[in-house]
Amino acid sequence: MQRLPKIVRVLAVISFTLVVVLFAALIVNSFQNAGKPLTTLTPQGPSSESIQKLLVPVTSIAAVVFVGVLGAALLISWKFRERKDSDPDEFPEQVHGKTALEIGWTILPALILAGIAVGTVMTLINLNREEPNSINVQVAGQQWWWQYKYDVNNDGNFDGPEDITTATEMVIPAGRPIQVTTTSNDVIHSFWIPGLNGKRDAVPGLRNPLKLQADEPGIFRGQCTEFCGLSHANMRMLVRAVSTSDYDAWVKNQLKDHAADPTDPTALAGKKVWQALCAQCHVIDGINDVKMKETKPPLVSGVAPDLTHLMTRGTFAGSIFNLYEPVGSDGSPLPMGDVAAAGDPGAALTGGKVNTATVNRVTLEAWLRNAPALKPMYPQGGRGMPNLNLTEEQIDQLVAFLETLN
Repeated sequence: MQRLPKIVRVLAVISFTLVVVLFAALIVNSFQNAGKPLTTLTPQGPSSESIQKLLVPVTSIAAVVFVGVLGAALLISWKFRERKDSDPDEFPEQVHGKTALEIGWTILPALILAGIAVGTVMTLINLNREEPNSINVQVAGQQWWWQYKYDVNNDGNFDGPEDITTATEMVIPAGRPIQVTTTSNDVIHSFWIPGLNGKRDAVPGLRNPLKLQADEPGIFRGQCTEFCGLSHANMRMLVRAVSTSDYDAWVKNQLKDHAADPTDPTALAGKKVWQALCAQCHVIDGINDVKMKETKPPLVSGVAPDLTHLMTRGTFAGSIFNLYEPVGSDGSPLPMGDVAAAGDPGAALTGGKVNTATVNRVTLEAWLRNAPALKPMYPQGGRGMPNLNLTEEQIDQLVAFLETLN
């Protein structure tokens, strides 16, 4: 048997070294989480921390096994490689049977798997344990946005007069457990906020539990992880954790109906445009909520985002666009397109005055002008918002009216 040419062997060594270096660089880079809002490696709540405590040892064991097996294979390949003085007709010494070794490599993997199984079961029990004093929220997916219903009075009903229905963003108090129930109004979706917990499918007709809790106030991004049609990639979610006092003020404001007619003539005209063109799908409590309980929107899901308190949210259109200018942790403004940071509603979050100077009018107007051009949808099939062919005057009027919805 002829030896491989020296140049081939040198290239093989270089290639192997390059693969090892690139693999190591990939591993190191995977732990660089700055600017990665969907990373699972920076847990920010008890549930995600519980998952991390299981993931780290399991991954470490897998890494040791990987290195051990691959290292042994490489060592054997090197030690018993063909040499210059090798006799091609010589048959290597045959070794058969090593009882102690065979027992060892049977028992050791069994013990490792048993340990992983125990840790996994304990983690699952912890993740599914209901916490006292939880806030109950029903999360419903539909193409291509999320609806949130709060059982404020804890009577088991999410549609009572004392309950809250909102969209796009889930507002929660930091440090308090949230008992989520996922479902869907059309096709299968999957709810996933990696900073707070793992994913949970949202299935029509089913109710799946999920526990969330944020350690500190902040923005926690998520993404639908079950392919659900044209805008699956644009079906995002956002959890906004706030202080307990801000959450209580938010709840109090969300329970209010739409305020009296706006005094601004442009906004008042915008309300009339909204009633004529938008009210057949969207709901604003105090305007058309009673009617919409009797008449379902002409959509496959049978529901469109509730706009009663639109301006208390920082994002819109399934949380893919900022409704306000986002700000950094130091309070300084960030680029309007930095959706990962999320728009900051400021005082409007709890019902205060809307700062119209920070409203993202450019994108909001573009959305009203032609929503399907910004987000792939199928409105002719009852899936998503259609192009209403609004005039520029109607768009200005609608924006003025929407800015009063806090």
